[in-house]
Amino acid sequence: MSTHSTSTGRPGTGHGSVGLAGLVVGAIGVVFGDIGTSPLYTLKEAFSSHYDLVANHDTVLGILSLVFWALMLVVTLKYVTIIMRADNEGEGGIMALMALAQRTLPKGSRSAYGVGILGVFGAALFFGDGVITPAISVLSALEGLEVVAPELDRWVVPMTVLVLLALFATQRFGTEKVGKVFGPITGLWFVVLAVLGVANILHEPEVLYAINPWWAVNFFATHSWHGVFILGAVVLAVTGGEAIYTDMGHFGARPIRYAWYWFVLPALMLNYLGQGALVLEDPTAIRNPFYIGVPEWARMPMVVLATAATVIASQAVITGAFSVTRQAMQLGYIPRMSIKHTSRDTIGQIYIPGVNWAMAVVVILLVVSFGSSSNLATAYGISVSGTMLIDTLLLALVARALWPNWRWWVLPLCLVFLVGDIAFVIANGAKILQGGWFPLAVGIVLFTLLRTWRRGRELLREEMQKGGIQLDSFLPGLMLAPPVRVPGTAVFLASDPNLVPHALMHNLKHNKVLHERNVFLTVETLAVPYAPKEKRLQIAGIGDDFYRVLVRFGFMETPDVPLALMRSCDAGGIHFDPMDTTYFASRETVVAIARRGMPVWRDRLFALMHRNAAPATGFFRIPGNRLVELGAQVEI
Repeated sequence: MSTHSTSTGRPGTGHGSVGLAGLVVGAIGVVFGDIGTSPLYTLKEAFSSHYDLVANHDTVLGILSLVFWALMLVVTLKYVTIIMRADNEGEGGIMALMALAQRTLPKGSRSAYGVGILGVFGAALFFGDGVITPAISVLSALEGLEVVAPELDRWVVPMTVLVLLALFATQRFGTEKVGKVFGPITGLWFVVLAVLGVANILHEPEVLYAINPWWAVNFFATHSWHGVFILGAVVLAVTGGEAIYTDMGHFGARPIRYAWYWFVLPALMLNYLGQGALVLEDPTAIRNPFYIGVPEWARMPMVVLATAATVIASQAVITGAFSVTRQAMQLGYIPRMSIKHTSRDTIGQIYIPGVNWAMAVVVILLVVSFGSSSNLATAYGISVSGTMLIDTLLLALVARALWPNWRWWVLPLCLVFLVGDIAFVIANGAKILQGGWFPLAVGIVLFTLLRTWRRGRELLREEMQKGGIQLDSFLPGLMLAPPVRVPGTAVFLASDPNLVPHALMHNLKHNKVLHERNVFLTVETLAVPYAPKEKRLQIAGIGDDFYRVLVRFGFMETPDVPLALMRSCDAGGIHFDPMDTTYFASRETVVAIARRGMPVWRDRLFALMHRNAAPATGFFRIPGNRLVELGAQVEI
């Protein structure tokens, strides 16, 4: 079906009966899990052998200062304060931002094409680092057993695998139900983080000086040019910033902002400062400052709470992956998949089984292969840094074109963000050989799949249109000697409303009949999340009981064609009786041949993807007992 973009939209549907307080609690439980568990491993990784740093007074304050200002600039200012203003009718994430940026450029221009490439590559990178988050988070939590009881070390990996399997198995119950359970647990987690932080800060209150940016500057001055590589560890403190923006459609911007400003950010910084105070007091504590900072009697309960919190951290990435997948699907970048809605109140809450279990397999393989959070930390960061860099570039485009009252201060800040993002990319690039190659490889593979599907769909559409017959000239000729008309309504799915659908040609050739009424139906996906009611349906009569019908859906909607047609009479259109309507569709078999277009290996890859994609009829919720599919072989 057609996936031409349009720039018309309406505000999102809101959150029904769910109150603000409930959304704040749900956001705490789902959105902030990733960034909220970073204290488990960030400071420990900064002083690992990879960076060869000594835990002395100035270095500890320098690292803490870098963490503080990274949280303030990257997460608080860039994502929570600014980028969340760039919502595409209530939806966030890099695909929504890409669609918003493309609306500012001429359709079909090279600039729009370049923005599309950036957005797709950023989405692919998001998945690349996304599969690492559950593995490193849960592993780092259960590694607390090594502090509590070293003899349990060999059980860390098996227990991590079991926990992750349970997490992915619960996704079918939905974000809302999971959030209600996880919200209070995560709330307790952040309270405990803050309490532990304050308790340790009281031993070394001098650590509070780390808030002064002079200590970050001093760190770079002391360690010369290679000091920038420490940002490969500092980035661990801000991973999850992109997930905050991606999950905006699940809970809304206001609940997320409230939770971050007044609850999550203070708790995180208190804990980081508390860990720093502990290391200032006892430099040997750097081997695991999080757990060593916990009183001995509370360490085992803390392992349990940390495990629950890291499960929630994984939830933030999983829900973000569902959102990005649906956006990419509706925008025509990936094959159609089964989508299940899990909430009656919030339309943004969905479950995609294929994505869920694919992530589960990759995450568990990562846990088994790398075996520890320290090993995984070397693979973490490169993809999320690339995604943050792309977000900054897209934000600048949106601010310049759509925010005339704000761009005078947003664009200069984009330059600041750009410098920081490039520094993070360089720092994490140094870890490619140590494990950073994995998320980068995943991102490149996914980018290839996304672009192959998009380009393959374009080539398939071109081939289907070659030699096509213009509908306006075909129908008058057909009606000069009309075939037998049979009762009922025939709906022919057409990717191009101006050409005779292949299904109609096959029906005339084999069945030699026409229905009493014939409808040529085209479905369009808009570049906004939800189609406006007044532009949802367009009906035009073309004589002799033939009609052109255009149905539009937003990229965050699940298309339901029969429902849209049933409602057509409400707007003065023709009446569709579900029991008297038959749908005709052409199902193409793609054959790859060596020719211009894509290389033959990509043609074959597209053919494989096309063969395994969910059929358009199922995606559009067309009932199987009212459907006639006619095959066609297409060479690309």
